Amino acid sequence: MPPSRSSQQKVSIIGAGPAGLMAAETLAFKGYGVTVYDRMASVGRKFLLAGRGGLNLTHSEPLPAFIARYGASAAWMTHLLESLTPSDLQLWAQGLGQELFIGSSGRIFPKVMKASPLLRAWLARLAALGVTFELGARWLGWNEAGDLMFDRTDGSGLTDRPDATILSLGGASWAKLGSDGAWVQTLADKGVLIETLTASNCGVLVTWSAHVADRFAGIPLKAVALECGGQSTRGDVVITKTGLEGGAIYALSPAIREALVTGEAHVMMDLRPDLEVSTLAKRLVKAKAGQSLSSALKGQARLSPAAIGLMREACDNKLPTTAMGLARLIKGVKMPVSGLAPLDRAISSAGGIARSSLTDDLMLRALLGVFAAGEMLNWDAPTGGYLLQACLASGKHAAKGADTYLHTKT
Repeated sequence: MPPSRSSQQKVSIIGAGPAGLMAAETLAFKGYGVTVYDRMASVGRKFLLAGRGGLNLTHSEPLPAFIARYGASAAWMTHLLESLTPSDLQLWAQGLGQELFIGSSGRIFPKVMKASPLLRAWLARLAALGVTFELGARWLGWNEAGDLMFDRTDGSGLTDRPDATILSLGGASWAKLGSDGAWVQTLADKGVLIETLTASNCGVLVTWSAHVADRFAGIPLKAVALECGGQSTRGDVVITKTGLEGGAIYALSPAIREALVTGEAHVMMDLRPDLEVSTLAKRLVKAKAGQSLSSALKGQARLSPAAIGLMREACDNKLPTTAMGLARLIKGVKMPVSGLAPLDRAISSAGGIARSSLTDDLMLRALLGVFAAGEMLNWDAPTGGYLLQACLASGKHAAKGADTYLHTKT
C-alpha cells in the first residue's frame, strides 16, 4: 500500500498511454491523489496495438549500446533511464505477473506475447493505489483562472485545478488511437518551443514504374542491407505500390528524414550482403552460354524475381552485360526516395517539446508545475524495445520531478 500524505496533494495526468500510466503508478504509490484523463473511451489503445505482434518491452543488449540507439538523444536518454533502466523495467513487468523471455534478436517479450494481460494487471494495481480515471475527456488547455479544461464526449465540460500536472499526450502517429498532436498549438501559445512532429519508424515513398508497382507490390526482400547518409542496417523489407516498408527501412528513417531536408535522398540496397563483389562475379561467370541474364541472376546469384526487378528499375531496364557489372549492381541498387510515408501511418513520431523548454526534471520552463513525458518529447528511437522503454522511463522521471516540485512547494 502507498504511504499516506497528510496533505493529499493532487496530480492530474493527461494521457493514459504507457508514460502516463507509469507516472500515475509512481505518484499514487507515494500517496498523491492521482486522476488520469484521456479523450479515448479506454486506456492504452496504442499500447495494445503494439502488443498485437508480441509486446516488445525492451532489449537485452548492454546499456552503453542500448543508449546509443537513441542517436542524437542519447545524452538525454541516459539521464531519463536513471529513473527506469531496462533491468528495472523487466522487474516491474515480472512484478505484474508477466514471465519474460529474450528472443533471438535480443528483444525482450512477455511469454504470452500479448499486451492485454499486462495492462489488466497494471490497471488492477492502479485501482488498488486509488488512481481514478476520467475517460472520454478531451483536454482543451487552461482557462483564465489557470484551471485545466476538458470537453466530455457527452458535450459537458469539466475543469480541474491540481497541485501538479503531467502531460503524456503522445506524438502524432495513429491519431485514431488518441495521439493526434493537437496539443502542439496549446503549448506553443504558452511559449513552449516545439520541434515539428514528423514521421519516424515508417516506410518511404519511391516512384516505381508501373511494372514494379503492379507486379511486385507486397513481395518481401529477405536479409538485405540498406544504407543512407552513412547509416546502415540489415533485415527484411517489403515492396509496396508507393515505396518500401519493413523493419530494415524503419531503422533508417532518421537518416532518410535528414537527407530529405538537406536535399535528395537515396537508399542503397545490397541484395546479397553475405557475398563479396568478387565472389558474385565469379559465380555469374559460370552462367551457361545462351542463358538469359534473369536466369543467370536467379541461378548463380540466388536472386528473386522481385530483386531482379529492382535491379532493372535502378538502371532503366538496361542491365550490365558483364559479370562484374552485374555483381556491382547487386551490391548497390540505388533507389531515389521522394519522401516518408504519411505521419499517421508511422509507428512513432520524432520532434515535439524541445529539451531547452524543459528542466532536468521534465517540467516545462514556461509553465510552473506542468511536466511532460513520452512521445511529446523531442527524442527519436528505433523499434526493438527502445520506444516503449523511453516512454515508460520518461513517465517515471516526470513523476519523480513532480514529487520533488510538490515537496518544495510545501
